[in-house]
Amino acid sequence: MGLTAKSTGSGVLSSDIHVEKGNPDDRVIVIAGNPNVGKSTVFNGLTGLHQHTGNWPGKTVSIAQGACKGREFSYVLVDVPGTYSLLAHSVEEEVARNFICFGKPDAAVVVCDATCLERSLNLALQVMEICPKTLICVNLLDEAKRKNIHIDLGKLEKCLGVPVVGTSAHKKSSLKKITDKLDELCGGKIIPEPRQLRYIKPIEQAVSIVEPIMKKHLGNVISARWLALRIIDNDSLLAEEIERFFGKNPNDISEVSETVESAKSLLAENGITSDCLKDRIVSCILLNAEEVCDECACCEGCRMAFSRADKILTSRAFGYPIMLLMLLMIFWITIVGANYPSELLSTALFWLGDRLSELITYLKAPEWLNGLLIDGAYRVLAWVVAVMLPPMAIFFPMFTLLEDLGYLPRVAYNLDKPFCKCKACGKQSLTMCIDTISL
Repeated sequence: MGLTAKSTGSGVLSSDIHVEKGNPDDRVIVIAGNPNVGKSTVFNGLTGLHQHTGNWPGKTVSIAQGACKGREFSYVLVDVPGTYSLLAHSVEEEVARNFICFGKPDAAVVVCDATCLERSLNLALQVMEICPKTLICVNLLDEAKRKNIHIDLGKLEKCLGVPVVGTSAHKKSSLKKITDKLDELCGGKIIPEPRQLRYIKPIEQAVSIVEPIMKKHLGNVISARWLALRIIDNDSLLAEEIERFFGKNPNDISEVSETVESAKSLLAENGITSDCLKDRIVSCILLNAEEVCDECACCEGCRMAFSRADKILTSRAFGYPIMLLMLLMIFWITIVGANYPSELLSTALFWLGDRLSELITYLKAPEWLNGLLIDGAYRVLAWVVAVMLPPMAIFFPMFTLLEDLGYLPRVAYNLDKPFCKCKACGKQSLTMCIDTISL
């Protein structure tokens, strides 16, 4: 797969973040969200043709920057890669987290999926913890309505303590609400009071020990509370980024390291070891998101259906057998189904090659030219097309269908733990499937 220490290690990332402003007074807005929530549609609708795509230095992860105007301010929008969390497990998640932390955005827009609000709030609450000036954009309201999902945007705004707008991204008229709210947020007319994530008592106690020390040494440019929790959780990549940004690694500061050890001892006394700390943190974030969702959203007749599906598709008893059966079925259909079109395609292309060879002979061209053009270039190309095109034409639509049905994220979830033992993440299982069929 071409995975090397250079391509997958910490060197893949860089904090050399460059934002191109058309005017020094432009406000920088980061647009974050889960994959497939319409984040890029919102970005494209706001920026129109005033955008460009590039890569962060040292990375192959594509990002986009674009410009748009509100009534009071001009904005540079930065569309970071889609991510489910800022507890980074992949390059995409690290890029998103690093820009929100160190890119100095004036505000953040988190695009949420109205049809799956609870999952989207998981990310929104984390972004709000780092960037208080956050605007929540609840997208796909038309889809939610069709699924009998009702979201009280006013109550959601009150619960989160930050402005909330509802949109249907394919309707450009609904996107004007975003720039209007951004004008008020950046102009100081709205003073956000973001809801603080609440953790279980031992974690809160550990954070309270480290937070003032982090504030003392690193200031409050980035949330000291958030940084304290990440340092307690041994986030070494974040520590390296902090060193690039602040010029000092918190792990090298004796007072910080001593305080962190005290916090870890406190957690250990309460049965929370380094191995399970992240799981406890994630559980707390999910409970916070669930609490907000229960207050602000109601679903008529669909909540239990989704819960039962997840319990089956991600369970220990049925998750793996269903996953293996599904993937084997796709591979079988791809391989067996591709034989017939591949045979027809090769017959047609080689028949055409014979006719081209006869034409070159008829024109009395040199034999070496016939060998170069037909036996060399054309037949090789025809063979590759005949062998590779049919499997790709069958496999990718079927894989896309699984993605649209929401099954691929569950495959990644099922395989995340075994892949983590190999210093990878569950999402890489999907690229391995693609590589397998390509071979």
